[in-house]
Amino acid sequence: MLKVLLLGATSAIAEATARRYAAQGARLHLVARDSERLSTMARDLEVRGATSVTTAVCDFASPFDAAALLDSANTALEGLDVALLAHGVLPDQTRCEQDLAALRAAFEVNTLSTTSLLTALANVMQAQGRGCIAVIGSVAGDRGRQSNYVYGASKAALEVFLSGLRNRLCKHGVQVLTIKPGFVDTPMTAAFKKGPLWTTPATIADGIIAAIENKRDVVYLPWFWRAIMMIIRAIPEKIFKRMNL
Repeated sequence: MLKVLLLGATSAIAEATARRYAAQGARLHLVARDSERLSTMARDLEVRGATSVTTAVCDFASPFDAAALLDSANTALEGLDVALLAHGVLPDQTRCEQDLAALRAAFEVNTLSTTSLLTALANVMQAQGRGCIAVIGSVAGDRGRQSNYVYGASKAALEVFLSGLRNRLCKHGVQVLTIKPGFVDTPMTAAFKKGPLWTTPATIADGIIAAIENKRDVVYLPWFWRAIMMIIRAIPEKIFKRMNL
């Protein structure tokens, strides 16, 4: 029976992933800031087949004790097999260009809070000699674009951190998975115009489960984003800087 921790559990992708684990009879521990939403989600997951569902409230935009949070999760689950980090914000680029507080807040949630949790998780999983740490990044971290480079930079920093963590933990039997979704139709992207490259949280969840089971290191979801970003990364800077992206 898998024991799964979901941080940022009420996000659309995390919820879709939790439903798949519930159908497998997993034990789940959900962490998010909305206690009411957590309670509703826990009841739903129990109906869907989860062996047990426990919850904890944490606002990752505020100071928190990562070690204590993980100790509580480990106790609730009686062990830890998979941890999915799915919390994050999509900051307003224009506002961040004018408001330094907004800029700092984006990095606080997307990068600093996540790396704090990763550090504590790494210590737990290294000690037990097994497990999977899966983190939702973004294709936006592959190259800075004028329309969202604050968000992209916060995810790029996270990707480098994960690469180093993977290098550290591979010899201890711990998988570190970087998940790089493209455009996903979620409440966070509700205001965006949708097109053929967009996908659903359910599709991303299927890809996450498969990547964990197949012991992947980095996965682009859906798969075609790997080719798209390879092309974008290959554009020379002197051309790229003049593009309206």
